[in-house]
Amino acid sequence: MQIVIEDLTKNYRGNVQALKGVDLTIESGMFGLLGPNGAGKTTLMRLLAGILYPSSGSIQVGPYDGTSEKGRTEIKRRLGYLPQDLGMYPDLSAREFLDYVAILKGLDQRQQRKARVEELLEMVALSDVARRKIKTFSGGMKRRVGIAQALLNDPQLLIVDEPTAGLDPEERIRFRNLLSDLGGNRTVLLSTHIVEDIAQTCHKLAVMRSGEIIFHGTTADLIQQAADKVWLLTSTQGQKPQGDFIVVSTLHMAQGIQYRVVGDESTVRQMAGISITPTEPGLEDGYVWLMREQRTLERQPAY
Repeated sequence: MQIVIEDLTKNYRGNVQALKGVDLTIESGMFGLLGPNGAGKTTLMRLLAGILYPSSGSIQVGPYDGTSEKGRTEIKRRLGYLPQDLGMYPDLSAREFLDYVAILKGLDQRQQRKARVEELLEMVALSDVARRKIKTFSGGMKRRVGIAQALLNDPQLLIVDEPTAGLDPEERIRFRNLLSDLGGNRTVLLSTHIVEDIAQTCHKLAVMRSGEIIFHGTTADLIQQAADKVWLLTSTQGQKPQGDFIVVSTLHMAQGIQYRVVGDESTVRQMAGISITPTEPGLEDGYVWLMREQRTLERQPAY
């Protein structure tokens, strides 16, 4: 299901402009929306889900107009949505909660509903604990209940907003793998500020900053943004390297401390006791360089 967004804006009270003329086309399959907190990602997700009304612009989801009442209703029938904070009934079991949500979504036939709930409990690896109350679940288990409820109506469009925030590494990996399996013939929109989530699940993505789309392309395109900009600086005498660059990571090794930095070659200065080695960029490097360039553009005076 293709999504076409044109010149989309959203204004809140107090002259707050959350979205500033967003143009974006999203094809079927996994698609990542990456950006820092406050970039406008959640506002965009809520507009696509029909929870908010746009101030101006257009939203087309398949053949449906997301700015009309009729179109929003049709989109909701084909939508699965996992927001950042999904309200659950903590005293219900996972099975009871999913059965309740299935009724709300119109799965009226008891046997069909029961079969669908059991199928999804198996898919998210919660069958063995389906009778336990949700209040006893870990954060990762609750997220898996959340994705199961979003899939009850077998949606053509699945929106997940910051699904791995706060999860431990094992649960994050489990959830990424689950998301990767859900692409298929549906459109899955993953909104997150965690670069690794996009790297492990998506081929295409957009980057948001301050209510605008500043990048739209493939993960390889974003990585290419940092070509010839990534360096490994190894300090053998304990001193920290100085320069106009961004330190992406620090690794303590037997022979010293290794800093992975992103910056122009001219800013990475040779210093005594520090070796400098160019290295291939990754997605995080491309994202860091893109954001650095954007901040530089924003600081330039307007004439």
